[in-house]
Amino acid sequence: MQKNALISVTDKSGIVEFARAMADAGFTLYSTGGTAGVLQEAGLAVESIAGLTGFPEIFSGRVKTLHPKVFGGILARQDLAQDQEEAQEHGIPFFDLVVVNLYRFAEAVADENIAVDEAIEQIDIGGVSLIRAAAKNFRYVTVVTSPEFYPEVIESVQQNDGSTTPELRQKLAAAAFAATATYDALISQYFARITPQPEGQPQQRVMVLDRVQSLRYGENPHQNAALYRDAAMLKRPALVDAEQMQGKALSYNNYMDADAAFQIARSFERPAAVIIKHANPCGAACADTLAEAYRDALATDSISAFGGIVSFNRSVDAAAAQEVVRIFTEVVIAPDFSDEALEIFATKKNLRVLKTAAFSAPVTIEPEYRCVDGGILVQDKDLQAEDDTTFEIVTRRKPSDEEWRGLLFAWTVVRWVKSNAVLFARGERTLGIGAGQMSRVDSSRIAVEKAHIAGLDLHGSVVASDAFFPFADGVITVAEAGATAIIQPGGSVRDEEVIEAANERNMTMLFTHRRHFRH
Repeated sequence: MQKNALISVTDKSGIVEFARAMADAGFTLYSTGGTAGVLQEAGLAVESIAGLTGFPEIFSGRVKTLHPKVFGGILARQDLAQDQEEAQEHGIPFFDLVVVNLYRFAEAVADENIAVDEAIEQIDIGGVSLIRAAAKNFRYVTVVTSPEFYPEVIESVQQNDGSTTPELRQKLAAAAFAATATYDALISQYFARITPQPEGQPQQRVMVLDRVQSLRYGENPHQNAALYRDAAMLKRPALVDAEQMQGKALSYNNYMDADAAFQIARSFERPAAVIIKHANPCGAACADTLAEAYRDALATDSISAFGGIVSFNRSVDAAAAQEVVRIFTEVVIAPDFSDEALEIFATKKNLRVLKTAAFSAPVTIEPEYRCVDGGILVQDKDLQAEDDTTFEIVTRRKPSDEEWRGLLFAWTVVRWVKSNAVLFARGERTLGIGAGQMSRVDSSRIAVEKAHIAGLDLHGSVVASDAFFPFADGVITVAEAGATAIIQPGGSVRDEEVIEAANERNMTMLFTHRRHFRH
């Protein structure tokens, strides 16, 4: 029996070679518009779908294959007498092979400025229908949705007298349904993005995750893990798309820490360096040069920085690179690196170097997902820009210009410290960080202790707290350590007590009226 193949692809890479292999195996090739032109130009004989259906492509190509002669040939049960008779009666050829990949919808809508009408034209209708039909009838039809499957199909056809194995057809059907589900999910995500949600979050969320790489293990060696990319992510610099310039593959924990480093570094406009350990900053600073910023960040906690993750928000030069390699560092992240810097890093073979393209603050607030048993928590990422004109001075004394500068810097960094978080700073550098304690006063004490261990003077320093001080004890602790100014959200039932404790010690205190818990 004559074998027939229907080929209609947007991604035409490798299609000529694949179609030629099918023709050599005895397939008659049917195709549409642009794909037919490519195959004919390569010297292959191609039957047009319009010739089969007796109906031309219409509406600027919106309707090409939606016809009973096409879908009948795909969905017919080839070994069923009734289907054989009906196909013969209506002049319907059986299709044994359907090769389709879809319009590039995801790439189109990754541009947040795309017009809705333009996005709609990238929604494939006929292609999705062809794929679903062929996948449903995989007992008889081989469906191919990506060039990655071409070699496997060619090999099977060549080894099985022009046919494919049932196992391969079922495998390709599974991939086909995954492809159409992904495609529909991306369309759903796009419309959710452009459609106002009156209740804040949509009733349903559909996610599409493409595996970027398998990881050796998760947080611990007994846990299986992989890195996935959000297929609906807008076009912007992202950690998951970083180019690894050198070093061995990153681990699950490396990626967790690298994400925190990336987020903090891109929060600053001045040259900045951030050092992360176990998802917490152990030092951060801004300065006139990256080398100076790194030295200031390292001075906060040089012990914890050993084996940490370092992120810069500028192209790394030789001077900064030379500072980094003085101690063992797991990963360095930056938007770019000079040739000299890469030569220096190359002397440390185990150091991973990630280039993430230009750092910039996100232009839209994206969802953040966290798993709980049996479900997922969804919230907006805590990336909203701060308006310091809304900060309220609640004490008698106002901050000096130098205190104000330090308070703004400390408030920018503390949002990335695990709660309860208390952070000491002076100017644009951290001095002591207390993270993840069950009480805020303990975080205050730990921040003081860390600064003392590092030999840093806290007199004249400022303090940021990610949430309100529930009692005056935290204020008293940081004041006794030498801090003169505090920035915090406010909102405690004991705010008056806390403010009075600051006034009694001639401190200045700002309320931001915004909390930054980070669990």
